[in-house]
Amino acid sequence: MTKTQYERKIIELVRQDQQRVKALSAVYQLDLPDCYIAAGFVRNLVWDYLHQKACSTPLNDIDVIYYDPTEKNSNMYAVYEEQLKALEPEFNWQVRNQSLMHRRNNDAPYQSTLDAMSYWVEKETAVAIRKTSENQYECISSFGFESLFNLKLTHNPKRTLQTFNERVHSKQWLEIWPKLTVIC
Repeated sequence: MTKTQYERKIIELVRQDQQRVKALSAVYQLDLPDCYIAAGFVRNLVWDYLHQKACSTPLNDIDVIYYDPTEKNSNMYAVYEEQLKALEPEFNWQVRNQSLMHRRNNDAPYQSTLDAMSYWVEKETAVAIRKTSENQYECISSFGFESLFNLKLTHNPKRTLQTFNERVHSKQWLEIWPKLTVIC
């Protein structure tokens, strides 16, 4: 499959999931710069599809990421989380400005949302989607979509192998999706 075909498949899967459509619509209303829903929101959906699960694996949270280097208040994420809770209270929203996250991670400053995702622990987690207009969506990935669809769980060498192994174990991904292959 080509990049475009992977993106189309993700969008098709999202459109079939009313919870994800609602979440994307809520985030779209905030109109944040370079803003996406990322991580398990996309990754889990694809892995569930490839494992032929009848029901979606529940999400612990919904990771909303955006990039705004002009934002003055480092606590704006809490304001955005409250706004999203008011729109869709059933979701556990986690909002983070990626222009600030390099400080927590001891990295050089990130240049965009896509660049920030390139530092995430697992390559298949560095996937995101956003609503761009009515019933239109856009997907991005720091490492492409092929390994996600090939059921890989790949360590990003920008992070420690110990952190990767701890996440694989604590999140129980291999129990939830047993067809995954770990790549260190």
